[in-house]
Amino acid sequence: QVQLVESGGGLVQAGGSLRLSCAASGRSFSRDVMGWFRQAPGKEREFVGAMTWSGGNTQYAGSVKGRFTISRDIAKNTVGLQMDSLKSEDTAVYYCAADFYWPRGAPRYWGQGTQVTVSS
Repeated sequence: QVQLVESGGGLVQAGGSLRLSCAASGRSFSRDVMGWFRQAPGKEREFVGAMTWSGGNTQYAGSVKGRFTISRDIAKNTVGLQMDSLKSEDTAVYYCAADFYWPRGAPRYWGQGTQVTVSS
C-alpha cells in the first residue's frame, strides 16, 4: 500500500519559517515527479511546487516563488518543503503529492495533509 506521510506543520508568526517533510512508502518514486499542493479554507486546492525525479527541474507557484524551496532525497524516498518569509495568506493544509505529469498534472498519490497556520 502506497502512503505519503507529511510532518512539520504548525503555527508560526508572519515572517517566520517552517519546514515540511513527506515520507513515501509502498513504492519508490525515484523516477516520478513529487511536489506540494495546499488548500486554504473556502478555496480550491492549488499547486505550490514540484521537482522532477532528477532534481534538475523545479517549478513554483508565483505566490511562493523566492520564499519556498523544494528538496528531495531519492534514496530515502522523501520530499521536503522549506518555507521562509511566511505570510498569513500561506495558511492552509499542505499536501504532499507524487506521480504526476510535469509540472502540474493531477497527482496519482496524495498525503493526508498537514496544517500550516501563519499568524499576523
